Amino acid sequence: MGNGTWRIARSRGGAHLPLVIVAALAVALILIGKAQSSLFDHVRAGIMDWMRPALIATRTPMESVNRWMGSIGEIFVVYQENLRLKEENARLRQWHNTALVLQDRIKRYQLLLHAVPDPVLSSSVARVIGRASHPFLQTMILDAGKADGVKPGQAVADQRGMIGRVFLTGERTSWVILLTDLDSRIPVSIEPNTDQAIMAGDNSPLPVIETMARGVQLHDGDQVVTSGDGDILPPGIPIGVIVADGARYRVALFADETTAQDVQILDFKIKPEHPPATTNNQLPVTAAGLAPAAPPTSQGLPPPQLQPVMPKPAVPPASPQAPQNADENDNDVPDNGNQ
Repeated sequence: MGNGTWRIARSRGGAHLPLVIVAALAVALILIGKAQSSLFDHVRAGIMDWMRPALIATRTPMESVNRWMGSIGEIFVVYQENLRLKEENARLRQWHNTALVLQDRIKRYQLLLHAVPDPVLSSSVARVIGRASHPFLQTMILDAGKADGVKPGQAVADQRGMIGRVFLTGERTSWVILLTDLDSRIPVSIEPNTDQAIMAGDNSPLPVIETMARGVQLHDGDQVVTSGDGDILPPGIPIGVIVADGARYRVALFADETTAQDVQILDFKIKPEHPPATTNNQLPVTAAGLAPAAPPTSQGLPPPQLQPVMPKPAVPPASPQAPQNADENDNDVPDNGNQ
């Protein structure tokens, strides 16, 4: 029994000896690493240099495997996106055919009614070369100016809709105030009822609809276009759609000024003609054969009308009446039969 117990204890002591040695080596390596950090760096660099050919040889296959594993999930995404694009393309083709049919029908109606066609707008293409925060907070700079026929007030739009209008022109550049700027206010028309309103910017991505006529009811999704009031902006330029914002209505713009690169500057050459000044012969009073009214005085009041003074007729003096005598009075007394 005694010999057996000694053997077990010996075997246990022999089993603990390697663990003590390993722990001592670990502590020694840590101390050496703290003291001689550059030594391990050199060893690590040497190992990497030795393994460099193997790493280069395995890098390309590993990258191919990683790309292939990542593309497995993208395959399903691309497939779903492809199906969605096909459906959208089919709907767009359907609407395109419908638009062509309606356009031909409108042309036939215009020919039957001898309607005046819409004026053709001339435009010039310019490129956005910069953006600035002065003199307005949101300003766009174009590479076209007076030499290219650009004038203040002209509308600036891209293929999606209106972005702003020109407010200052140089010889080769022009500055555009955006629709979202606080100082931007333009007349708009809200379809399909052609309600007139004013769209004002407030330095937010969605301008506000204000100054509407009484009784106008707006709805989400109504189209907003330029009305053409003021004889500066051409009518019918698409701007955006109505979006309800609590008690107010805002406009979600079609165009995005942050991504616009090439824009069109629209020139509204055909403006409504103003009637000529009215002459005196065209006044209703003159046409009726009456004399025109006298011009007002400097105080804004008509001159006083002077009436001719007519002489009054002479009235002869009243002749004194002779007093009647008593006899004549007595003769007038009726006879009572006492005489």
